[in-house]
Amino acid sequence: MKINKKILRKYADLIAIKGVNIQKGQPVKITAPIEEYKFVEILVESLYKRGASNVVVVWSSDSITRSSFRYKSIKELKNIPDASIALEEYYINNNYARISISSSNPDLLSGLNQNKIQEVSVANSKVFARFSDPYMASQLQWCVVSVPNDAWAKKVFPNLSKNKARQTLWKAILKCVHVDDTNDPIAIWNKHDEMLHKRSAWLNGLKIKSLHYHSSNGTDFTIGLPKGHIWAGGAEYRENTSLEFNPNMPTEEVFTMPHKDSINGKVVATKPLNYHGQLIEDFTITFKDGKVIDCTAKKNLEVLQHLINTDEGSSRLGEVALVPCESPIYQSGILFYNTLFDENASCHLALGQCYSMNIEGGTKMSKEELLANGGNDSLVHVDFMIGSDDLEIIATTEDNKTVQIFKNGTWAK
Repeated sequence: MKINKKILRKYADLIAIKGVNIQKGQPVKITAPIEEYKFVEILVESLYKRGASNVVVVWSSDSITRSSFRYKSIKELKNIPDASIALEEYYINNNYARISISSSNPDLLSGLNQNKIQEVSVANSKVFARFSDPYMASQLQWCVVSVPNDAWAKKVFPNLSKNKARQTLWKAILKCVHVDDTNDPIAIWNKHDEMLHKRSAWLNGLKIKSLHYHSSNGTDFTIGLPKGHIWAGGAEYRENTSLEFNPNMPTEEVFTMPHKDSINGKVVATKPLNYHGQLIEDFTITFKDGKVIDCTAKKNLEVLQHLINTDEGSSRLGEVALVPCESPIYQSGILFYNTLFDENASCHLALGQCYSMNIEGGTKMSKEELLANGGNDSLVHVDFMIGSDDLEIIATTEDNKTVQIFKNGTWAK
């Protein structure tokens, strides 16, 4: 497969149609690294062709971000103009769909002051977190996708030249989202969404009370699920409509909300976690009554501790997701150093904020009501991977029956 404008247009069309499913007359906000402007130009054109009324692009730059954290003071970094806040309010109030293009450098902020990074991140989250709520509740369409950059490509393929690494990463990304020279990715995604919906329906029908995980690497823990929890996967529906969209491309997961106070035992991460431009590697997390009571890491333990201590909710779980070893991302054997891809290669959990859509009536609940029903509230939502090829998961249902969900890293049924 040759990476040319034709294949990139096919990818852009997929994002516009199956990603955010842009509606005629609807505006769109894109956040993207400025280095990837050529692909963004193609995506903007695709959105306009499908009826978008306005497309706003908010640019970022890894090199500028690093310089800002290196040279600016904490006070300067925390100074958010009123105009930036007003813009976010404008986007939500005016029905903007959101596309986020993830193309970060896994080592972007390595070697910099971690306390500064954490303090600024928390401050920004306190200001902007509320603007994510309508998207997390599926009240507006949103989609996260990826394109490669040189630093990321060299991290994934260190033995290749810069150009070859970038081309190879492009091919890997496109394969994971089912785009190639000859196929119809829209048709493939329709079937893929249907399969994930069937998995979700099966799990919802079981009325699961708890899940017990066990792997030979040391993972041994139990997750309680709140009454009325909802499993979801694949395309979601915009609230109170039949309008489908895919928040993540690629996606291989079926996920729900754990009970924030009912997680016990130890989990062993099976892939590195890229957080704040740094890699946390070979780490474990131990829970008691829902809260993290211990963690270890061979690399960047301090970064992991900062994450867990962001706020009260960051030390608890907000998501549990199931992904089988048959995932094409797992089968590729590639470690992407990018959560969007690595989480779809492996069963994973998320520290922090839950999705209110994952419990009956959740999108209508206040934060206090969501907490009372077992949901979690936090400024962060960070996925980390725990899947392995010998992972077993046993469910206990509300009528105290046991059902094997996973065996040898994949669906038992």
